[in-house]
Parts: sequence; structure tokens; C-alpha cells
Amino acid sequence: MNRKVCILLVLLSLLSCHTDSDDKISNVTISFHFSHLWDGTPVTNEDFNDIKFTIENGERLSIERLRYLISDLTFTNPNGDVWVIDAYNLVDVTNAENLTFSPESSIPGGVYSNVSFTFGLKNEKNMDGVYPDLNSTSWNVPQILGGGYHYMQFDGKFLTNTNVEQGYNYHAIRAVDNSGDQITYPQDTFIIVNLGPVTLINNAMFQIEMNIAEWFKNPNTWDLSSLNQMLMPNPTAQIMMYENGQNVFSLKSVESSP
Repeated sequence: MNRKVCILLVLLSLLSCHTDSDDKISNVTISFHFSHLWDGTPVTNEDFNDIKFTIENGERLSIERLRYLISDLTFTNPNGDVWVIDAYNLVDVTNAENLTFSPESSIPGGVYSNVSFTFGLKNEKNMDGVYPDLNSTSWNVPQILGGGYHYMQFDGKFLTNTNVEQGYNYHAIRAVDNSGDQITYPQDTFIIVNLGPVTLINNAMFQIEMNIAEWFKNPNTWDLSSLNQMLMPNPTAQIMMYENGQNVFSLKSVESSP
């Protein structure tokens, strides 16, 4: 009987507490780890500088540099409440740096109807000169193309139809049209990547996969013979990249830890 009374008192004590320390007990920390595939085959920087990949259109290519920006980790619960971790991470596959992103902020544990992140930067955050660390890594976009920052730099070589190596620069930025007297932005091209529902009880590592081949095939079959360089000032090409990027990322698993 005494044991039951003690348990009841403990429960009542827990229910009546609303201190900051109790709130922290329910919070979890999260990390995002990014791995890379080519239609199911793992890709690391050890596979770079070798013409070994074939895109949907038939051209063979190498990867010499691949890095991209993710930002705004967003957690939405079934009630519509939203937690945004206002941070960013430059994933550098070439140098195997920042493949894991562990922001300092935590979020409440529980059920979430969707988790998402932004590929690139939303327009209101994509302002020239704001991020000193990105400035120092040649991540800026020239003012003539609207300023701000890249979303992705993806470079290498491909074999032309005469079997000659030619460079390509598949760089994603905010779509810009500078053909007139004033710069205009025909369409947003940052990508909201939705990962779906999760339940977070403990600290969690999200395992995210990028299928690199998707950048060249769905819904636009990419023709490297005509779209290989000077893609940043080409708003049509940027919108095609945006369209192809919708299914590039996927959630492989969520791994919990105490």
C-alpha cells in the first residue's frame, strides 16, 4: 500500500512541475547525415575524377566537385505547430566534409507529421554577403546574376559524341533573368525536401540519401551536349534543375540513440 502511495505522489509531482529543467527533459537533439548514390550504387569522393557514370541521355561523365547547401530544418507536428532550426550546412562531398550536420538547437520529442529541409536558401535569407563562412569558400553568386549564394556546385567532365572530354558546370542558384534593364526572378528554385512523418523519442540521426543521377533525368532528360556550361545565367536551365531536384533526396532511416 505504501508503495502505491509513493508512486502516486511521484506522478502527481511530475504532472505539477513546469520548470525549465522539465522542458529540457522532453527535448531531443537531431543530426542529419548525407550519403550519395548513383541509382543505387554508393558514391564517395573515391569515385571522383573517373568517367564512370552514365546519365539518362547516354552521356558518360565524371564528378570532380560536388557540394551543396541545406538549411532550415523544419519539424511540423499534427497540430500544425512548427519548429524551425535556423541553421545551414555546406555539404562538401569532394573533401568528405560536413557530411553530418548536428545543429546545436534541440526540439521537443514526440510525433511529427512531417520533417523537411531546404535545398539552398529561401529567398529572404539568400542575401549577398550575409554569411562570412560561405563568402570565404567561393560560394557567392555574382551581383550581375542577383547576388546571394549558390545552392549547388556540381562539376566534372563528359564525353561528347566524338568521344572528346569536355567540362560541365551544373551549378544551381536562384533562377534569374538579367536580359533586360532590370534583373527579374521568374520562379523560386530553392527546394523544400519533405521527408515525411517521424516519431522522435530519443536523440536521432536522420540518414539522408542523394541519388545524383536524378539531377539528369526526371522529369527533364538532360542533354549535356547543349546544357553543360553557362547555366547560371540561364533561367530555363535553373528551372529544369529545380524540377529534376524534386526527387533527388530521400530518407533512408532514422536512427535513435539514448
